[in-house]
Amino acid sequence: MPQEFEQAQSASAGQEVGDIVESAGVQVDGTTDALDAVLDDIESVLESNAEEYVGSFVQKGGE
Repeated sequence: MPQEFEQAQSASAGQEVGDIVESAGVQVDGTTDALDAVLDDIESVLESNAEEYVGSFVQKGGE
């Protein structure tokens, strides 16, 4: 009898671990998509006016 309980508990724990791993995979995909969107925005700004973008970070005359 104790072995049956251990097996049932192991199967349940295995399912929980599988659910957690699947959920983490979805979160990683969402994070990757968000990061790609930010990088695409930066790339489009640099393509349109890189000089102005870089100039906004450069100090001029002790500013």
